[in-house]
Order: sequence, then C-alpha cells, then structure tokens
Amino acid sequence: MTSIFIILIVLGTFILMEGLTWCIHRYVMHGFLWVLHKDHHQKGPGIFEKNDAFFLIFAIPSWLFIMLGVIYQAWWSIAVGSGLTLYGIAYFLVHEIIIHQRIKWFTRSDNTYIRTIRWAHKMHHKHTEKDHGESFGFLWVAKKYWEKVREDKKRNAKPEVKETASV
Repeated sequence: MTSIFIILIVLGTFILMEGLTWCIHRYVMHGFLWVLHKDHHQKGPGIFEKNDAFFLIFAIPSWLFIMLGVIYQAWWSIAVGSGLTLYGIAYFLVHEIIIHQRIKWFTRSDNTYIRTIRWAHKMHHKHTEKDHGESFGFLWVAKKYWEKVREDKKRNAKPEVKETASV
C-alpha cells in the first residue's frame, strides 16, 4: 500500500508543479525576478543566460526534500522531491531541447503536441518585456494554440493521390 501512496505523491507533485510553475513564471519571473528572466526574452550573445539560474532555484527544493527525507526516513518527502525532480527533467527536455533546441533533437517534428507547445511558447516570446505576456504554462497548453496548429496542419495537408489501375 505504501508503494501506491509514494507513486500518487510523485505524480501529484508533478501535476501540481504545472500550476505552480505557471504562477511562478507569471508573477515571479515576469515580476520581481525579471532581472534574471529578461535575457531569455531579449537574446544576447552566448549560450548561457542569467535565466539559467532558475535551474538552481528550482533544484534546491527538490534536493532538500530528497535529502531530508533520507535523513529522517520520511518516504513522503522523498516522493515529493522525486516529483519535483521528474518535473525538472521534463522541463529540461521540453523547454531546452524541444522548444529552444539547445540540443538539436526533434527539429523537424510534425507531432501536434510538439508543434502546439512550440507555437504557444513562440507567442509567449513575442513579448520582449515583462508585461502583457501570454502563455505562461509549460506542459499544459491553452485550447486556442491547439486549434491554431490543427488548422495549420489541415491547411498544409497534401491531398491524397489516388492510384488508378492501368489497363
């Protein structure tokens, strides 16, 4: 029974992180910590950004939950830290590799979900200042972006060529 609770806490933490991430991105990164996030919207030279400091800011709670859970043998704390860690891995894969393509994988993907998160993120980045932004989410994408990508795919679909039997 404990294994089920651990899995539920890990998954629950992962899911709750999407809402928390939206709030942090909207009110902290585009708020009082804009000084760190600004270079993510206003690209400068080099591959590293001040924005990359958020990796550490988000990794510290995960590390603390896991470390304290191990020290005090609190399995729920390890589960929370594991959920945070999994979300951090998902963030890295989706944001850094799939969206911003810091590593050149999935560069020509036609997957609807990948195209949708890329489009939503592009709409987020069209705002180069901290105010008047949109699409602060990460894995969960608003319906309007799904609809736009589906319409684009329909519009760009090649008509099927029907083969006829030759006599």
